[in-house]
Amino acid sequence: MHHRGPDGHGLFVEKPWIIGHRRLAIIDVSESKQPMYDPTGRFVLAFNGEIYNYKELREDLATYWQFKTDGDTEVILAGLAYYGEEFIKRMDGMWALSFWDLSSQTLLLSRDRMGKKPLYYECRTSSMACASELPALLKILETPPVEDADSVADFFRYGFFLPGTTIYKNVFEVLPGHNLIWQPGQAIKMHSYWQLNTQVSFNNKQHAYDILEEAMVDAVEKRLLAADVEVGAFLSGGVDSSLIVSIMCNNHAIKPKTFTIGFQEAAYDESEYARQISSMLGTHHYEEKMDQWDTDVLLQLILNHIGQPFYDPSILPTAKVSSLASKYVKVVLSGDGGDELFSGYQRYQARAIMRWFTRLPAPLKNAALKTIRMLPEPMAHHSRSLLKKAHLFADIVMRQDAETPYIAPVHYNKSDFSQLVPDIYKQGHKAPHIPEESQLDDISHMMAADALIYLPQDILLKVDRASMAYSLETRAPFLDTRVVETAFSMPRKWHRRGLSGKRSLKDTFSHYLPDNIWNRNKQGFAVPIHEWFRGKLGHDLVNLLDVVDSPLNKHCVKQMLDEHRQRSSDHGYSLWSAYVYLLWRQQYNG
Repeated sequence: MHHRGPDGHGLFVEKPWIIGHRRLAIIDVSESKQPMYDPTGRFVLAFNGEIYNYKELREDLATYWQFKTDGDTEVILAGLAYYGEEFIKRMDGMWALSFWDLSSQTLLLSRDRMGKKPLYYECRTSSMACASELPALLKILETPPVEDADSVADFFRYGFFLPGTTIYKNVFEVLPGHNLIWQPGQAIKMHSYWQLNTQVSFNNKQHAYDILEEAMVDAVEKRLLAADVEVGAFLSGGVDSSLIVSIMCNNHAIKPKTFTIGFQEAAYDESEYARQISSMLGTHHYEEKMDQWDTDVLLQLILNHIGQPFYDPSILPTAKVSSLASKYVKVVLSGDGGDELFSGYQRYQARAIMRWFTRLPAPLKNAALKTIRMLPEPMAHHSRSLLKKAHLFADIVMRQDAETPYIAPVHYNKSDFSQLVPDIYKQGHKAPHIPEESQLDDISHMMAADALIYLPQDILLKVDRASMAYSLETRAPFLDTRVVETAFSMPRKWHRRGLSGKRSLKDTFSHYLPDNIWNRNKQGFAVPIHEWFRGKLGHDLVNLLDVVDSPLNKHCVKQMLDEHRQRSSDHGYSLWSAYVYLLWRQQYNG
């Protein structure tokens, strides 16, 4: 765990219980060592993250507690010792923590509302093991866990593991927004301390925009002030990260260091827009190019940091930009969460088109889909090709039954999925912690599901592991609780105008960024894997299929690879999921 905390370490040992901690020092750098004990020696706290309102909480607790440090760790210790787990509801920030009561032999585990910080565990009748990363947890388990077939099915269906689960049987994660209580000899108790509030009241649309602007500016400020070290920012050139940097510069009068990764392929490269924003705002900008995939980096991320297969190939440029930033700063702000909160993904546009498409007569729908399928699928980014978008839309139509009810985007229709993994094919199951569907229309439900499932299981996992691999902390102002609940309380029609999303964000912050940034096609942090699989990566996949025993239908995967190489279909992401799964399985079983 050294990479997550190179600045210090500590151990609490009172056999048979051991609590260890690695520290990345950002607040109260020279003090606040962990694990931290209360003056009586009854309570022990190990904590990862940052609490942005710790100074306000400290003022209340000062009546009951004589503080010896200036950081947020002792505030949590004092609050939990005095108020119990109810204190967690008052905490504003990101965290994973363990709080051990030696007197009652009670362990409290807690994870922040949006799941920014990870926390895994294995529980038995008389033992509990937990850690911030799976590879660390696996080191301390009595016996190696076995692969869980249901979770493998989820991985190939969604590209990630559903909340609370891992690829291993009986190894779980604490759910976002939940506390877990454990005592020896008793069953665990896990309950939610937070539910997404979609009932923030506004007088009118302009009042909502005023609240949103105030909340965003405040969210950036909190994340800047809760640090005794310099804070930089990721700057991709897209709307979300550009807006965060603009608020940093215009509202808080700083010129941060900003970091971006470009690509040789023009369709994937946003670096010119990042340079434009940096020049306009006067940031100190750093940029590198990524021109090839790196098996060694991917393998290290999977084995040493993630501990299970990971579908999203953008973890590679995320790791590269994190490596770059870590040379200059210890903390960066990111734009994560903007698409889920403000309806920015192309799939929301596709769902809007679907409403119209489903009303067409069946012969006309079938003819349209057949015509699209007859045209060769471009090996291009969707932002540069209408035909590519048409093929993606046809795929969504084919997968519609597999996405009902919507949990996350699925990668296969039911027929193709059953062929890929015939022995572990199963029906989908609904994940917890989505607002009641009756309160939300279809696109708003998709946004909420993406925010509460896709975001923590894919995006936040990717950013946390890739950045902490280089001892870099990332903070996401869009995921401030007040910002999240303000955005989800707005009617969907405020977020979308026709087929265009993020209208509420643009209407609120239009003066923060130039029009060409607001009006450009959404690109995302995509990776040109379709090119990679026509070269060496395709050969590597075939080799893995031949030497690794797995539940995958080898013929099915090789057929997809042949079609991909012949450019008749773009199977890049499906092939990637097979590749990373086999890569993990080879190492885990080896």
